[in-house]
Amino acid sequence: MAKKKNTAKPDKGKSIKKGGSGFVKKVWYAFLLILVMGAATSIYIAYNNIYVKNIVVKEGGKTYFYIKTGSSFLDVIKSLKEQHIVRNESVFEWLAKQKNYVNKVKPGRYTLTSNMNNNDLINLLRSGEQEAVKLSFNNVRNKTEFIRKICTQLETDSTQLYEILTNDNALDSMGYDSENILAMFIPNTYDFYWNTTAKKFMNEMYVEHKKFWNKARLTLIKKHKITKVQASIVASIVEKESNFKPERPTIASVYLNRLRKGMKLQADPTVIYAMGDFKIQRLLSKHLDFDNPYNTYRYAGLPPGPICLPSINALDAVLNASATNYIYFCAKEDFSGSHNFASTLDAHNRNAAKFQRALNKRKIFS
Repeated sequence: MAKKKNTAKPDKGKSIKKGGSGFVKKVWYAFLLILVMGAATSIYIAYNNIYVKNIVVKEGGKTYFYIKTGSSFLDVIKSLKEQHIVRNESVFEWLAKQKNYVNKVKPGRYTLTSNMNNNDLINLLRSGEQEAVKLSFNNVRNKTEFIRKICTQLETDSTQLYEILTNDNALDSMGYDSENILAMFIPNTYDFYWNTTAKKFMNEMYVEHKKFWNKARLTLIKKHKITKVQASIVASIVEKESNFKPERPTIASVYLNRLRKGMKLQADPTVIYAMGDFKIQRLLSKHLDFDNPYNTYRYAGLPPGPICLPSINALDAVLNASATNYIYFCAKEDFSGSHNFASTLDAHNRNAAKFQRALNKRKIFS
């Protein structure tokens, strides 16, 4: 019997189902690939936003970024833009907001280096870790100059500092008054945070003042029977009398001897200070008659305050003044910066005459 041909059609449904499964997988893989690529792109962007260098500083160098007291986050962003500190401000701003720097702005002077990225900069600014300012002051004649020197190096408010320096009640607890307060400051180099307030500055300087006046120095001023303020005033005169440091202890002895004898100091630098004309090279009778409590030709004893901010060298010259019987001195006629000293008026007049002739020869008349 002949076999019947199998005329049944193949089950196309199974074939279609199998092919559909492969398609879904491809779609799924493509979706995963997109996700991975998207994630990779996001990570790459985030990495660039956070860790790639974004600070504009010369390679291997550094610069300072200042944030004033009371500044807001917007103030910081504005300063960064104006000073061209960062290459991409929007990226910095985005990350700063993510790290909540917006609410953690701290004033100060911050050191920025060329290898910093956004993350480094934000962490630094959030921490408030500043590099201290090396504050120095010398060659200061009066409070105005002193305030200017301090406030050009620190954020310290000049008006507030002036108010403290002229407030006798505020200065009394430190042992000074508005006339002699410069005697409290010892010229040196000190570490201060840039955003130091006027009050904190004064407190820190008073601490340094007490360190300077140690037991050894206090013993020396007792030996001379003078106070710290008096020592500073004498030192300020010595400072202005001579830049020739080896002679300063001898010059100091002259003024201490005059004080002990009750003589007028007759110190030329006090006249110049009293007149406020620091260009005077030769004192005349009209200068010596100028009526001012700082003019030691008219008024006996020490002036009310120092005529400059004396250096440590001048202060120590007073504390270690030479043991002499000199009560006169004048500049040598060779203009070497050294002096002729004398114990009698006759000897001094001879020395002075030689110097006057030398001035006339050089045509220095005022």
